Amino acid sequence: MWRIWLVFDPRRTLVALTVFLAVLALLIHFILLSTNKYNWIEGKTAALDVAVTEMIG
Repeated sequence: MWRIWLVFDPRRTLVALTVFLAVLALLIHFILLSTNKYNWIEGKTAALDVAVTEMIG
């Protein structure tokens, strides 16, 4: 296992891993914010508005 660090520079690898995970986390959070069920910013009123709209329509 230690030979892998002879092929890859540890600093560049860890920086790339950190950037990748940060972008992945932001992507997941923005996907969840775009849904009505898991949008925690607009709160319960947005989910209730959607439920009422679905019941009427």
